[in-house]
Amino acid sequence: MSNLPILPVVLPLAAAIVLLFTRERPRLSRALALVANTITLGVALVLVATVERDGVQVLAFGGWEPPFGIVFAVDMLSALMVLVTMVVSTATLIFACWSLDEARERMFFYALFEFLLMGVNGSFLTGDLFNLFVWFEVLLVSSYALMSLGSTAYQLQETFKYLVINVVSSTLFLVGVAMIYSLTGTLNMADISVKLAAVDDQALKGIVAAIFIVVFSIKAALFPVYSWLPRSYFAPPTVISGLFGGLLTKVGVYALFRVVTLLFSDLDYLGPLLLFIAGATMLLGVLGALSQWDMKRILSYHIVSQIGYMIMGLGLLSPLGLAGGIFYIIHHILVKTALFLVAGAVEKSRGSTSLRRLGGVIEREPALAGLFLLAGLGLAGVPPLSGFVAKLMLIEAGLQGTNYLIVGVSLLVSFLTLFSMMKIYRYAFWCEEGLPAGEAPGYRARLVSIAVLVALGIALGLGAQTAMPYARIAAEQLLDPSAYVAAVLRGTQ
Repeated sequence: MSNLPILPVVLPLAAAIVLLFTRERPRLSRALALVANTITLGVALVLVATVERDGVQVLAFGGWEPPFGIVFAVDMLSALMVLVTMVVSTATLIFACWSLDEARERMFFYALFEFLLMGVNGSFLTGDLFNLFVWFEVLLVSSYALMSLGSTAYQLQETFKYLVINVVSSTLFLVGVAMIYSLTGTLNMADISVKLAAVDDQALKGIVAAIFIVVFSIKAALFPVYSWLPRSYFAPPTVISGLFGGLLTKVGVYALFRVVTLLFSDLDYLGPLLLFIAGATMLLGVLGALSQWDMKRILSYHIVSQIGYMIMGLGLLSPLGLAGGIFYIIHHILVKTALFLVAGAVEKSRGSTSLRRLGGVIEREPALAGLFLLAGLGLAGVPPLSGFVAKLMLIEAGLQGTNYLIVGVSLLVSFLTLFSMMKIYRYAFWCEEGLPAGEAPGYRARLVSIAVLVALGIALGLGAQTAMPYARIAAEQLLDPSAYVAAVLRGTQ
């Protein structure tokens, strides 16, 4: 039994505790946070390689064998999610070190950042349903503090709404956990999958499935419970919006992938239901984006729209569909974070992200304009970028399953996404100069952090033959969870 699965949680926790005592020394805090993130990134790489080589990794805490004790269970999906989390969080942290004002840095920003990572990684690694709830709460408490950092009136207003919505979803989560426990007598997800399959009351099982779909739909910002996201993610500093936009909704998406395939795969109507939700989320999200005239608001609505593609992969419930959905998650985390950081860099130099006030950015910052164009084209799915590869997989899977309507919606939304990206490029970067450029120290560091994410997105598309096998392994493990269940219930590899 290896202790490797606990390190992506322990390292951010240790860093966060130390950073609580260094808040008055921003330079030291930056250095410590960057070192901790870099080490955790290395651990994540080792974790992916270990899962690829040896299969599902399980850590039973306190010597209590599953299903009686708490476990971390790491399959390929979990390992990939931890890896991409550490990649984008490290790039975002570099951006934050050279963009946040010292006042916000001293408000425990770096400690809260590491606590958030601890919660995100814990959510991806846990094999216990109640502890999934606990890790959600850890990341949510950190996100409440980060969202309100600076305490402007608008931030506090939107943070309060965000808090209320998540309290409601968390309460429903606990109701679902209680019902699962009453049906199976266990909270270990592998054990639940075995015992839930033997439950004869399909109506009650369907109610439990519906509760979890509602809970994770709220957290992932899916139709019809997505309206909270665009306003909430507009409120905090852009670097925090970028971290949230890249990561937080994906924890809800991950949870849907996990519970649907592991616990409720025998409910035949879930596939069509998820496809309907995916299509509506795609379409309404992109229509919301088209109506906006602010970079951050457009990108926030596109978070909603792009989540629909991921759920499309889950709803198809085929090897290619799930692999496409997983590939899309990784692509979107990289590209969406990069786009938000571009918006943050523009805001830092021009003081606004309003398209009606911007213009001419390409003249003074051509590299930034080029990075936005590459990331925007990737988001829209222009070949040979990563978005094209992910969408091609999903479209092919949809056609194989004769799901022509969702395929048509996905193609339409791709064109509308491209239109909205070109709208930003035209008004913010290409038109005659609007707001004058101001002094913005740290420009090169911010540019490097964005360039790394854009380069990884490009590499993911150009190197799809290398990256795709990992997504396929993750999809196969989801569709046939027998190896996951066996590894967990025997407690060792």
